[in-house]
Amino acid sequence: MPAASSKELLKGLAGKDPRAIGKAISMVENNADGAADILAGLDRERIENALVLGLTGPPGAGKSTLTSSLIRALRKHKKRVGIIAVDPSSPISGGAVLGDRIRMMEHALDRDVIVRSMATRGRLGGICASAGAAVRVMAASGCDVILIETVGVGQSEMDIVRLADITLMVLAPGFGDDIQAMKAGLLEVADFLVVNKSDLGGAEALCMDMKQIFAEKEEESNIPRVLQTIASENKGITDLLASINAFADYLQTHNIKKQRRVKAMESETLDWVFEMLRPRFSRQLQTQTEQQQTDPRVRAKQLIDETFKR
Repeated sequence: MPAASSKELLKGLAGKDPRAIGKAISMVENNADGAADILAGLDRERIENALVLGLTGPPGAGKSTLTSSLIRALRKHKKRVGIIAVDPSSPISGGAVLGDRIRMMEHALDRDVIVRSMATRGRLGGICASAGAAVRVMAASGCDVILIETVGVGQSEMDIVRLADITLMVLAPGFGDDIQAMKAGLLEVADFLVVNKSDLGGAEALCMDMKQIFAEKEEESNIPRVLQTIASENKGITDLLASINAFADYLQTHNIKKQRRVKAMESETLDWVFEMLRPRFSRQLQTQTEQQQTDPRVRAKQLIDETFKR
């Protein structure tokens, strides 16, 4: 893409133009010509000031409904909101298939709500390699808060924890979610536990169990970390948002947000290294038909050795 076009897009991002935002994210996602120029020219101050929230958890917990309720609450406070809804990839096209944008139609006409569905493209963790760049594009376009909602299909979703400043683990009573969450190890790194659908039986017991696990975290920051919501009725959202804002201040004051961002950038850099090397290794594999019966691990080491000896 010509340099002038990249400058026009950057100007559009600075002016909060939704079309420029969509085009910039598409360019980054597809690693198109000009993507590097756009990423290099983003407003760093806006990126630094934005807050990135990750919502993860098992299917059926009501993550999308909770996300929509949080958007509504943030807009009441005049916050510009970006949403990245990470969907499973279509096995044919590689594109996202759930279409969270359809589920958030109530926000469709709001120019200060930017919704983007992104495909996982088969990546474990539920986050495609370009999601971090998409977050920065949204932040640079003036989004005060960016919400990332993951697929929650039983994979390890640790990538969302790395990418977000604050991570919300969303559970619902009666589905064995607490056991699944503990097995996944996410409770150790999640900042908040949100018991959604708390009008269902077992909600109080689940909260008590989770509060025992989160007791040390709550004592450290003196901020409630286990909260109950009924997102479908917009209940508990005000308290949840208040706790999130208080914790965001805590992270900023103690320089934790900056430390998390540094680690996230390091992890994302490695993700891009793997993404960029994959096509090259794939081409090499296709030319080595005589080694097809070789053990994959042995063959992988041979590929690496051959590549970096050159």
